[in-house]
Amino acid sequence: MLELGRMTDSQVLSIALASVPTMITVLIGILINNARLGDLRHHMDTRFNEVDRRFDDMKDTWRSELHRVEEVLDARLRHLEERA
Repeated sequence: MLELGRMTDSQVLSIALASVPTMITVLIGILINNARLGDLRHHMDTRFNEVDRRFDDMKDTWRSELHRVEEVLDARLRHLEERA
């Protein structure tokens, strides 16, 4: 007769085998979630790189416009100095 609190090897094995489908399901869920997070990170990196490139382009545009304005002001100042 079995004592209370003692389990036979077959009982331990049946309990372990009963939990295997749950563990496999959780593992598959974790792997799928990890893959989706990797996709999200790649998408976000791509978007941020696009924004960075647009800011760099805008910075270059502003620099060239500022340089053009400086040249115009220098030419006008030179013209005024020559007249004086």
